[in-house]
Amino acid sequence: MVEDEAAIRDGLADVLVYHGYDVDTVGDGREGLRKALSGQYGLLLLDVMLPGCDGFPICDEVRKKDREQAIIMLTAKTADEDIVNGLSLGADDYIAKPFSIAELVLRVQAVLRRSRAGIAQAAQIDLDGDVTIDTRNLSGQRGSEALTFTRREIDVLKYLSEHADRPVSRDELLTRVCGYDRTAEIETRTVDIHIAKIRRKIEVDAAEPRNLVTVRGAGYRLMVAS
Repeated sequence: MVEDEAAIRDGLADVLVYHGYDVDTVGDGREGLRKALSGQYGLLLLDVMLPGCDGFPICDEVRKKDREQAIIMLTAKTADEDIVNGLSLGADDYIAKPFSIAELVLRVQAVLRRSRAGIAQAAQIDLDGDVTIDTRNLSGQRGSEALTFTRREIDVLKYLSEHADRPVSRDELLTRVCGYDRTAEIETRTVDIHIAKIRRKIEVDAAEPRNLVTVRGAGYRLMVAS
């Protein structure tokens, strides 16, 4: 956990230890980046506002090295552009301050559950428009353009591919792919933002998607090539 406010850092560490996690804490962004790049952590909790180096470049550098590392951003910024920025850099989820301890624990559990479990499905997904997705290597091609994906993006695509015969609701993606408890009342835009990120990669025109379409009132549907 990279958090510069000592009282918050120590309090959250105590909570996570109480719930059975081993926790390593850092208060400085540069030291946090050094440790995060070591690749020895199941999950990174990154505050956005940090001395030395804020959470966004830490997330970006980690994701360049490891597209499967689980990352949650902790932020006092609730503006959409800040949330989108964190998720666009590859964070799996975000938690806006102030947040409840119960919400933090639920989100940590959800992200770790999905990162450990994965979703079994085909190694390759073919879409119209000469788009091919290699789920094992988190990569793909759209025509001659090489694509890269995060583990969460691939998990979304694999689940949609597995259920390509029907629309998949936002709530279903939230519980089955993101790992949230169906009974947990948590407001998050992580599904919507990951859908938008995927569309920017696989669609010729993300404003008029043809491969990953929205079915009004029902959810999202991946139009796999026949």
